[in-house]
Amino acid sequence: MDLLALADFNLVARHGGFGKAARAAGRPKATLSRRVADLEAGLELRLFERGARALKLTEEGRALFARTSRLLTELDETATAIASGGQSPRGRLRISAPLLFSQTAMGRLAAGFALRYPDVRLEVTTEDRAVDMIEEAYDLVIRVNPEPDENLVGRIFLRDRLVVVASPALTLPADGSAVPAVVRGAAGRGDAWTVMTPAGRSTIPVNPVLGLSSLIMVRDSVRMGVGAGRLPISLVSQDVADGRLVLWGDVEGSEIALWTLYPTRRLLSARVSAFLDHLRQAFPHGTPDELAAYLER
Repeated sequence: MDLLALADFNLVARHGGFGKAARAAGRPKATLSRRVADLEAGLELRLFERGARALKLTEEGRALFARTSRLLTELDETATAIASGGQSPRGRLRISAPLLFSQTAMGRLAAGFALRYPDVRLEVTTEDRAVDMIEEAYDLVIRVNPEPDENLVGRIFLRDRLVVVASPALTLPADGSAVPAVVRGAAGRGDAWTVMTPAGRSTIPVNPVLGLSSLIMVRDSVRMGVGAGRLPISLVSQDVADGRLVLWGDVEGSEIALWTLYPTRRLLSARVSAFLDHLRQAFPHGTPDELAAYLER
């Protein structure tokens, strides 16, 4: 297989078109088109569907791109490292992280990494959806309780859990009536929260009076006494310790695991390895208390 043609195929696939790839690389569009056509002929496969206005990878093209893009990147990085006489991480590192972790911890983590590895161009985007790492060109994603994916590998680097907390001014009714609650999302019909306390398992009927899109907003509203809320213990442990909030119990079955995910263990890039080490140093034990302490710094 012609590696130059394969590299040009990856360039076009990554940019989503011959014109965009040509402008990004400063290469003639006709050359890229010819190289890709030669690769298709050699493989006897159509790698792109060529429409009037759009260029899309075929199923075979997506499979080839997924399997070769990382390998070509690693070859390029290895050659660069050897030429420079070292193995210091360099180049672009794209990470996708969930909203709450980004709002509370990712800024300092990213800044510390950038200071430590100035040759790495770190880009962090914030979203809770399950991104397509290959199609969207991410090197690493951080996800909460992700679904199993045979195309990705990774590990848990932090654990947390949900608890029910409320302002000291809000008391739990003894007669079992519904408690005003602040929820993430739409404030719909009443529900019940099952919690574990030292006395055992109990159910708290709730009446959602406020719906918010961010857990930071939920915490701030709970502090104001609007209602009780379900929040990560790492986000409210200091409030509980200082008496600003009262812990009503642990939400049953609410274990939270934060994972780092990447496409393959083979030829893991120096940039990804360095960021994984950076996370391990920040959270060596990965406990909720460790995360809470990091957030209070």
